[in-house]
Amino acid sequence: MPRRFVLRAGAIAAASALVVIGAASSASAHVTVSSPDAKPGGYAKLVFRVPTESDDTSTTKLVVSLPADHPFAHVGAQVKDGWKVEKKETKLPAAVKVGDVTLTKAITTVTWTATAGGIPPNDFDEFALSVGKLPEGVDSLSFPTEQTYSDGEVAKWADVAKDGADEPEHPAPALKLAAAVTPVAATTATDSSDTVARWLGGGGLLVGLLGLAFGLWSRRPAAVAGEKQ
Repeated sequence: MPRRFVLRAGAIAAASALVVIGAASSASAHVTVSSPDAKPGGYAKLVFRVPTESDDTSTTKLVVSLPADHPFAHVGAQVKDGWKVEKKETKLPAAVKVGDVTLTKAITTVTWTATAGGIPPNDFDEFALSVGKLPEGVDSLSFPTEQTYSDGEVAKWADVAKDGADEPEHPAPALKLAAAVTPVAATTATDSSDTVARWLGGGGLLVGLLGLAFGLWSRRPAAVAGEKQ
């Protein structure tokens, strides 16, 4: 096989792999939320995935803001070894009816503060809430989040994505309510954008391999003719 075809195939495969890896990294770069059982009108477990994107600092604090326009009657926070958890209750501007309960105050933020090392550099952890009832007639809920690093830097994931627009630089974790989200989606940040990126990367690799095969096949008649002479 001519050396240039080997080099071309290697370049195509490498480029496709970079597309998959790069897309997956960008998709999992921020704090995300998902749920294995979220349904409108029901109770749900919310899972916040928090990556530490740093080579030399740890995540030491996480503050999750709950939807102020759709307060929850019940908020239970996961108790984690090495973390102190606090729930802040705030008086609502006006009474809100949630199911059979009328709320005049509600939990508005949940804060986890590390009492040990926190989330190490380039690692991640997950923090869970049990909430309910989820609102009906709502497509998604946003959870603006602040992530504090051991050097004092604070990353604010609070930008709300708009329909038809590119994902903002610091997107707020958003939970879709149109259908229940599976645990597989929870383990990614990577969410649906990661799945699409992997399919696109795999498609690029497949196209490259097909192109290589076509090139080799087109050279075969010439080689056969040379042998017959």
